[in-house]
Amino acid sequence: MRTSEVSVSRARLWTSRVVGGAAVAFLVFDAAIKLAVIPPVVDAFAKLGMPVALAQGIGVLELFCVALYVIPATSALGAILLTGFLGGAIAIHTRVGDPLVSHVLFPTYVGALLWTALFLRDARVRALVGADAR
Repeated sequence: MRTSEVSVSRARLWTSRVVGGAAVAFLVFDAAIKLAVIPPVVDAFAKLGMPVALAQGIGVLELFCVALYVIPATSALGAILLTGFLGGAIAIHTRVGDPLVSHVLFPTYVGALLWTALFLRDARVRALVGADAR
């Protein structure tokens, strides 16, 4: 049995699904509005100093990373890639002087939800940080 297949308690599994589901729902919504290039996306890209022509490519990249995250065999890779993706968002919001708690740190909150969910359901992640395997 692989380390990631160690049984997880029902409560831990459901907590992981709810926490991770909230982060995934936000990321899918965020990617979808970028793909649709709705007016708030156009406005946000202009405020951030980014060409709106990048919106759809960024949306596709975001969906790809989310897909890797939700597939159990590639969830750790997805979490790593999403951490980098969210780090880029932090850098851009910092560069334009957006508010700390609501804009700059928001990607950190999403990343924390992703990693918390993965920690709860994947023994490999728990072992990586030295937590017990249960």
